[in-house]
Amino acid sequence: MKSINIRKRDISKFAITILLSLYAIVQLYPFIWLLFSSLKTNSELFGGNVVGFPETFLWENYKDAFFGGKVGLYLFNSTLVTTLTIVITILVSCMAAYAIARLRWKFSKVAMTFFLLGMMIPIHATLLPLFIAFKNAKILNSYLCLILPYVGFGIPIAMYILVGFMQKIPKEMEESAFIDGAGVVTSFYRIIMPMVKPAMATVAIFTFLSAWNELMFAITFISKSSFRTLTVGLQSMVGQYGSKWGPINAGLVIGTVPTIIIYSFMSSEIQHSLAAAGAVKG
Repeated sequence: MKSINIRKRDISKFAITILLSLYAIVQLYPFIWLLFSSLKTNSELFGGNVVGFPETFLWENYKDAFFGGKVGLYLFNSTLVTTLTIVITILVSCMAAYAIARLRWKFSKVAMTFFLLGMMIPIHATLLPLFIAFKNAKILNSYLCLILPYVGFGIPIAMYILVGFMQKIPKEMEESAFIDGAGVVTSFYRIIMPMVKPAMATVAIFTFLSAWNELMFAITFISKSSFRTLTVGLQSMVGQYGSKWGPINAGLVIGTVPTIIIYSFMSSEIQHSLAAAGAVKG
């Protein structure tokens, strides 16, 4: 009887492994297909080798995309805009979240409601007002006209995550620091900030994904190629390399790889953030 149960358990594990393997292949194949397509000629892509292994590896497609298609410049612009957006969003949100979650003042709940209202504002409704405001301020075609709205739309979700996390930190830890003579600033930087690192990592991932993949603001506020981000630049390649899909696919691979790398390294922090929140509460 025991051997039969063990056999059933092994068969179940084997079946689950097969199903999960098939699911992983289905999920990964689009990127693999894109990678293969970036190394092919048009005749292969539109001929008899649409989904197969490349007959010859055309690494020149990456050279054409990076230099001829200016993907290197677009990659730099996206990296700069996204990095500054993440840093400013985390810094501002952490300070505001600390004031709301840890300090006692009359309008803290009203301030939190004000921040959360930002999650209900659709991006499309802000497009024209922001365009007029940036035009009057003469900051169109600059990094600033992208960073400002990205930070504005990133702060509400960051506040939602950080305030909830900070509220679960025991107050006794801060009270001990205050007894030892620490002020609010010292408590914020030396006690709260180290403890909310998992939450900050979660905010960084969400902010990165929204800023890195954003297209609407970038295509509306940026018309100069020198300030184009990766999404706008890749879109412009369709016109520039309309008859050469190899460099276009190479540009898409270059734009996709940073997202996969960062998400692979930091996705576990989301689980740590949730687990830490429960542990801190206990």
